[in-house]
Amino acid sequence: MTKVVIIDENERIIASFHSASVPEHQRLAGRMMQEALTLAGLKSKDIGYIVSTGYGRVNVPFADKQITEITCHARAVSRLLPAVRTVIDIGGQDCKAIKVSNGKVVDFVMNDKCAAGTGRFIEVMAESLGVKLEDVGPLSLSAQSEVAIANTCTVFAEREVVAQLTEGVPVADLLAGVHKAIATRIFGMASRLKMEREVAVSGGGAKNTGLIRALEVKLGYPVLIPAEPLLMGAIGAAMLGKEIVNKAATAGQFLPVKNYVL
Repeated sequence: MTKVVIIDENERIIASFHSASVPEHQRLAGRMMQEALTLAGLKSKDIGYIVSTGYGRVNVPFADKQITEITCHARAVSRLLPAVRTVIDIGGQDCKAIKVSNGKVVDFVMNDKCAAGTGRFIEVMAESLGVKLEDVGPLSLSAQSEVAIANTCTVFAEREVVAQLTEGVPVADLLAGVHKAIATRIFGMASRLKMEREVAVSGGGAKNTGLIRALEVKLGYPVLIPAEPLLMGAIGAAMLGKEIVNKAATAGQFLPVKNYVL
């Protein structure tokens, strides 16, 4: 997914827009930014600073600065949920656990070598089982039992799930097993950080109620979910951009006003 967030001087979100990522990332970034500006009733000249983040941050030619998504998620979640000390970001391509203090990253671990433990793993399983992605979480909560998923590799896990489906195993039970497998993998990765409470979950995975329930079982306590978990990276980027502008103004430096070419 590609997301755009525009905030004002009080860090209120005045516009946000997100859509599936497609080829020609630079053109997509410009179109997405224009959509957000239209929603906000603004022109490009009204924007004081632009920060890009995520894997595609290098493909935003009009950005003033590039900042890693780890820093952006830490800043946004800490600002919105000040009690949080650990952030688990479950994205489409990777999963991260981030220890934070005063809005800054203390340490982090991540899984970016395999789809297991990420949103893509869930997407593949949903497609294999013929279930809409938005129905995966609620359906898994109706399971009578959790089916053990032995394989952590996405390809082999998909074959395993399909084989059990043909044997008559209920879809809900399979999804509950998928969520347990993912939660176990995430918990194992995050435990290397020696997690501290409170724990918050960000990213698209936070919108999956079945996955959150499975993760809470592994942790042994409830997690916090920000109001807009899918947008945490973009919100954090906007907050950091605002801080850069404020620091420059405090130091008597005035950043040049740009008419961004989208």
